[in-house]
Amino acid sequence: MKIAIVTGASSGLGREFARQLVAEFPEVEQLWLIARRKDKLEDVAASLPRPALCLGLDLCDPMSFTTFQEKLLSEQPQVLLLVNNAGCGYLGNLGETNTVLETRMIDLNLRALTAITNLTIPYIPRGGRIINVSSIAAFCPNARMTVYSSSKAFVSHFTVGLGEELHKKGISVTAVCPGPMATEFCDVGNITGNSAMFNTLPYCDQVRVAHGTLLAAKYRRTFYTPTMFYKFYRLIAKLTPAKLMVKFTKT
Repeated sequence: MKIAIVTGASSGLGREFARQLVAEFPEVEQLWLIARRKDKLEDVAASLPRPALCLGLDLCDPMSFTTFQEKLLSEQPQVLLLVNNAGCGYLGNLGETNTVLETRMIDLNLRALTAITNLTIPYIPRGGRIINVSSIAAFCPNARMTVYSSSKAFVSHFTVGLGEELHKKGISVTAVCPGPMATEFCDVGNITGNSAMFNTLPYCDQVRVAHGTLLAAKYRRTFYTPTMFYKFYRLIAKLTPAKLMVKFTKT
């Protein structure tokens, strides 16, 4: 069975990946959708052009990796595409925030991405692809979202290093670095109405972001940054010392 796996598939960008990926990768026969809210996954699955297996897993729980590994072992799929979309971000200064929320970002954005990728790679054939959802926050540190921006810097570096490791196997790795989108992310992260920076930034459209990312993965690009505004921001961040940039990127 040739499959695609999408984490964080119950809403937002993950849902768009699930909806659009067959258009660019028609050889996919089945989708595996992963998120905590299985009822939401089932709603997404009902709208897809291919059969979908809904795995209601909380990727902050280490037991979810055991369940996922057992499913891979029993099904022995060919994973043509892995989309590591699950992630979260919370606004606030360290020392003033909930420690559970701060460590949740590490658990989901770093540990879960690493674990799911490590477990899946043995099932990815030559020609397969991995997509990692990074962020414009990866370009430089963001005060008031220090852990989040650091976690996304990890995702971007992870993408480049992993791409080099998998090059001889014919597997490519792509990171997408979008700006804010009108999804649940800002509400859940206590960002809506509490960040002057987010109020001024141009928002990306998740439908277009998903489409552009899938095309970038199809053509085996390492990075995809949507819109000219954020491409320019990435360039400025490369040329400007981080100590100076962080003063202008406070969320």
